[in-house]
Amino acid sequence: MSYAVVGLVAAFIAFIASQALLRLSHRFKIYPGIRDRDVHSTPTPRLGGIAIVLGLGAGLVIAGVLPAFDRVFENPLPLIGIGIAIILMSAIGIVDDLIDLNWLIKLGAQLIAAGILAWTGVQIVSLPFGGIALLSPTMSIVLTVFAVVLVMNAINFIDGLDGLVAGVTLIAGVVFFVYSYMLAIGPGQTSYFNLATLLTASLCGALIGFLPVNWHPAKMFMGDSGALVIGLVMAASTISVTGQVDPTLIDPSQFVPAFIPLALPLAVLVVPLIDFTMAVTRRILGGRSPFSADRKHLHHRLLDMGHTHFQAVLILYLWTVVAAVGALLFMFIDWQLALGLVIGGLVVTTALTIAPLGRKKPINLFGDVPEETADV
Repeated sequence: MSYAVVGLVAAFIAFIASQALLRLSHRFKIYPGIRDRDVHSTPTPRLGGIAIVLGLGAGLVIAGVLPAFDRVFENPLPLIGIGIAIILMSAIGIVDDLIDLNWLIKLGAQLIAAGILAWTGVQIVSLPFGGIALLSPTMSIVLTVFAVVLVMNAINFIDGLDGLVAGVTLIAGVVFFVYSYMLAIGPGQTSYFNLATLLTASLCGALIGFLPVNWHPAKMFMGDSGALVIGLVMAASTISVTGQVDPTLIDPSQFVPAFIPLALPLAVLVVPLIDFTMAVTRRILGGRSPFSADRKHLHHRLLDMGHTHFQAVLILYLWTVVAAVGALLFMFIDWQLALGLVIGGLVVTTALTIAPLGRKKPINLFGDVPEETADV
């Protein structure tokens, strides 16, 4: 019930803030013009990330006065670090949404934000490979910073279609909430599990409140101020669980203890991570900056295959559902049955993905067409 209160407050504040920001943006024309790389044809405000941050913050503030979360606030340092990092990335994102910052400046800010998380205790201190593999302090910080920056950019890279990032991360967040909540009430729990569940509940609420203005056709984009913060919070939540969990303390009758802590974070982020990996690889192989713009993201390829804007978004939602829910199933049912359901889901999703190829004219997936949206 306490998590529901947090989520509802976050959703309400994000919804009210997004409506206010939408009116404010149009009144004072706070939105950029249409660029060659944009998909939309009407100038659209990009400050939706502010609404997400306000909703997220409201959820955390409410949690601070609810007795159920006393354990989380016993050690406030991780939350303070997360709060400072969120403010930093939100500020950098807002400036970038208005004037297009150099990618090196954004990367530098991301490294600082990730460093703040690591310094305040949100760290990958162990890896659950059938037991606990403790990391040295230096390796812990390096791996944490790398993971946080990776997730932030992966989320930002897929911000190319109306409702795509909000929907994908909402699906991933709900699945991760279930996972972290079960760990929180099970053997081997720590306050970090509660922190991860709280962060996820508040983020999911904020995304629900923002989606009405971001659903196709979008009235407002989240911009970098939203995508980077979402990536930061998802990374912090994941690290709070995956980097701290002892799989030997988890009941092996529920799921494979060494598999889920590693597989689920990858599964819930499968779409952005695959897109990020493909984008960076092709840009480096092409002799360009990994942060340079192109029109070869997964959502672009779906559009080029013949899917409509709405269909492309739904297909990427479906891929996220199959991967994330599929990984979660291993917690509840026999692994053979879970594997069979995952394979079946992958077959159906693949068929829906390639369906237009049989009726559409050939397309050029590798042409250098300008980039898509407000974000790289």
